[in-house]
Amino acid sequence: MSILIIRRLLLSVALLSLAMFSFPAATRAADEPKAREIMEKVDARDDGDNGLSDMEMVLIDKQGSTRTREIRSRMKDAGKDTHRIMFFIAPPDVKDTGFLTYDYDDSNRDDDQWLYLPALRKTKRIASSDKSGSFMGSDFNYSDMTSRNLTDYDFSLVKEDEVDGHKVWLIQAMPRSRKVIDETGYTKSVVFVRQDNFVVVRAVNWVSESDRLKYFDVKKLELIDNIWVATEVHMTTKQGKNSLHKTVLKYRNVRFNQKHDPDLFTVRRLEKGL
Repeated sequence: MSILIIRRLLLSVALLSLAMFSFPAATRAADEPKAREIMEKVDARDDGDNGLSDMEMVLIDKQGSTRTREIRSRMKDAGKDTHRIMFFIAPPDVKDTGFLTYDYDDSNRDDDQWLYLPALRKTKRIASSDKSGSFMGSDFNYSDMTSRNLTDYDFSLVKEDEVDGHKVWLIQAMPRSRKVIDETGYTKSVVFVRQDNFVVVRAVNWVSESDRLKYFDVKKLELIDNIWVATEVHMTTKQGKNSLHKTVLKYRNVRFNQKHDPDLFTVRRLEKGL
C-alpha cells in the first residue's frame, strides 16, 4: 500500500471540543465488535500489488511558504508482508535520498525501516523509538509510513456521518499500551471510514505530550485498475485554531501489476539509487 495508507486523519467540528483532554491507554474504552469488524475490512481492502507511482510532496509553513519535492515510489507484496522503496529525485538538496520499508503482517514483529542519506553516504535504520519523528520534514512521521496493527488498538464506533456526500463511520482508536503511543507518537485517533468502499478518507491524531492535532484529509480518491487510490492527501498540524505546518502529497502515474526485480527492495539497492 502506498503512503496514502498511510492511511489517516481529520476531525469533524463536533469533535473539536475533545482536543484538550488527554486519553491515556490506561483509561481506554472497551473494544467494540462492530467497530473492530469495520477496521478489519479496512485492513483487508485490496490495495494492489507490484505498484509504482510518482509523488509530489509540498511542504507549507505557517507563513505560507512552500518547498516541493519529487519522489519515485515502488511497492511489492512479499507473501503476507509488503515491501516499499522510495527515492527522492528533486530538488538537489534531497536528491538520491532513499527510504525502504518492510511492513510485516505479523503483529508481534516490528516493521523495519531504513533511510539512506547520500550526503553522508550512510544508511540509517529507523529505531522503534524514532518512528514518531517527522519523515523528511513533513507532517507525516515514520510510523505513518506503514500500516498499523489492529491488535494494538481498542476500537469504538463514535457515530455515523457524511463526507463529501458519502456515508462514513467515525471510529475511535485507542492504543493498548504506552509502547504503541511512544512508537506512533499518538495518544488517540479518530478515523472516518467510507461505508461503500472501506477507505479512510479523514481522520485526526492527538499528538503525544502536546496540545497539537494532526488532521488528515483525502482530497482526491480515484479507482485505478479496480483499486481505490487516494491521489491527493493533506496532513495538517494544528495547535488550537492555528495551522503550524501542512504537507500535501499528490500521486501521478499510479500503476499496478508491474514487474519489479526483488533485488530492488534491499538496503544495497537503496544505497545504489534508481
